[in-house]
Amino acid sequence: MTEKTYWESFKAEGEEIVDKIRDLIHEGNVRRVIVQHQGRTVAEFPLTVGVVGTVFAPVLAAVGALAAVLNDCSIEVERVVPTDKKDVA
Repeated sequence: MTEKTYWESFKAEGEEIVDKIRDLIHEGNVRRVIVQHQGRTVAEFPLTVGVVGTVFAPVLAAVGALAAVLNDCSIEVERVVPTDKKDVA
């Protein structure tokens, strides 16, 4: 089985940023999350399979503090989707 990687981007402001990141963590197919403000990366963290939410509580708190002072942020998300590759003989 192979994996396909693709990126998504979301716009968010204030508390929406923390809520969106929390939802992404629970989805489970997210490999990396990047929070950007005016084109500059302000937070970036990898997500691994099997990581529990309590590990990311400090990260979410830090992102929440940044979100309180930053408006018009974008969230870049790297997702991984397993794909079935059939062998052709």
